[in-house]
Formats: sequence, structure tokens, C-alpha cells
Amino acid sequence: MTDIGIWGVPLAILGGAIRVSTPFLFVSIGECLTERSGRINLGLEGTLVFGAMSGYAIAFQTGSPWAGVLAAAFAGGVFGLFHGWICKFKGVNDVAIGIALMLLGMGLAFFFGKPYIQPVAPDLPAIPLGWWSTIPQVQAALQVNVLFILGGILAVAMAWMFRSTKIGLTIRVVGDSTDAARAIGLNPNTVRLLSTAAGGALAGVGGAYLSLYYPGSWNEGISSGQGLMAVALVIFARWNPIYCFWAALLFGGAGALGPALQSVGVTSGYYLFFAAPYVLTLALLIFTSSPDKAMDGAPGELSLNK
Repeated sequence: MTDIGIWGVPLAILGGAIRVSTPFLFVSIGECLTERSGRINLGLEGTLVFGAMSGYAIAFQTGSPWAGVLAAAFAGGVFGLFHGWICKFKGVNDVAIGIALMLLGMGLAFFFGKPYIQPVAPDLPAIPLGWWSTIPQVQAALQVNVLFILGGILAVAMAWMFRSTKIGLTIRVVGDSTDAARAIGLNPNTVRLLSTAAGGALAGVGGAYLSLYYPGSWNEGISSGQGLMAVALVIFARWNPIYCFWAALLFGGAGALGPALQSVGVTSGYYLFFAAPYVLTLALLIFTSSPDKAMDGAPGELSLNK
């Protein structure tokens, strides 16, 4: 291993940000899509955990990590469909339903996932973008998983969809005003149902990344609250998918801070650095709850506004 001194810290943070940010990225752009249709889904933590379990189980049974990713997306889509279906009924609160589905998803994952704690499933492949360097740390930092690249492309495509396509305009109209959507012949319940299902499928893919790449195993504490933090990330990103991408990298970098400092010998207060993503979440929530900035850019029908 080549000693690169203090440069090891930013290099480790960069590599860690790429690895740690991918679940944040998928959950946040999924929640962005859901919230732009006027519905909030706090159940994505449960969807993320159940996606991690189902993806790992199918990958182990089939020997194909990509089959696991598809299974996780399907499982997340089913959770999203259920959330979207039950929330269409009058008097149902989407926040309360989201919390209930979060607990349900985690409970089901723990129940069905116990047989898969010990078996080893195949990992998702990574692209070695550090091939140009002879330094092992650079090569390790630039091992980029395909799902990270796919998530970045999806964020750009979603931003373009919201801005320039009929589908994006439909979602925005439904998210901003139910009455206006009905007046032009749209069915708000159907649009929100499909948006919530698609958002759940993306969260499921984020879970598959956790169990099939980083950390690359299934256990009951694999999520560490990333699904809930991604909801705060969407608010910080002002419901913009591209901002979600950069915010996910920021959260990923915060999560990589502890291991990066440890790599150069800083071990004092090591475990406190693991709290960096949670401290960052609290700081962002305080920042975004300013009277001048709170809910700036939020869809008009989002329950947080009512």
C-alpha cells in the first residue's frame, strides 16, 4: 500500500461518498417523484429494508445479482402501490400510513430474511475508473458501482421529465392542485398511485445496493435510518432530482468521514464521526425550517403544507 499522507483523507471521503451515497440517491429521487405528485411516503425506510432483503434472497437463490435488483424493485413497487392505493380513501393520512408501512416492511424483512443472514449472495459488479493510476488507494476509491451511474442518469432524466415532458407536467399539475388537475380531465388518484409505486421501486433498488454491494450482506440493521434521512434530503434539495444527486453525495461524504480519518490514524472519538450523517440531517432540517425558506418550492398538495 502506497503512503499518500494527508491526501488519503479527501480521497477516502470521495470514494466513501460514491459508495455510501447510492442508497440515498435512489430513495431520494423516488421520494422526489412521489412528493412532486402531492403525496409523501414516510414508509421508504421499510421499503429500503425489505428491498435489501428480497434482493439478497433472490440473488442468492438465482446466482444473479441483477435478478436481485429486479426483485427489490418489484417488492418496492408493490409497497408503493399499496401505499398509493390506501391513501386515496377519504380521511386517510399519508404520513400515518407511511409510518405504519415502514414498520410493516421492517417486520416482514426481519421475518423472511432470517434464513439469509449467513448465506453469501453474489455481489453487483463495479467499474474500475481508477485504471489510469498506479496508486492502490486511487484505484480503490474509484471503484464505481453501475447503480451509482444509473442513479445519476435517472436524476438528470427525471429533472428533464418534470421540465419538458407531458408526463412531468401532469405530475406537477396533480402535485400543485387537485382541483386544477380534475378541471383539465386528469385523475389525481391514478397519477399519485403510479408515482408512489415508481418511487417505491426506486427505493427498493437502493435497498438492493445495500445488500448486494455496500456493505454487501444482509442483516437486520443494514439501513441505519437511511430511508428516513433521504426524506429530509428531498426537502433540502427543494424537490429537484439533480439537487438530490448532490445532496446524496454530501450525505455519503459525511458517512465516509469516520473511516477516512481512521485511515490516516485519527482514532480519537472515532465513533462520534459515525454520527456525522445524523448531525447533518438535524442541521439541514433546522436550516430548511427557517420561516423564510421552509417549504419553498414544495408541491401545493403535499400534506406537509396543510
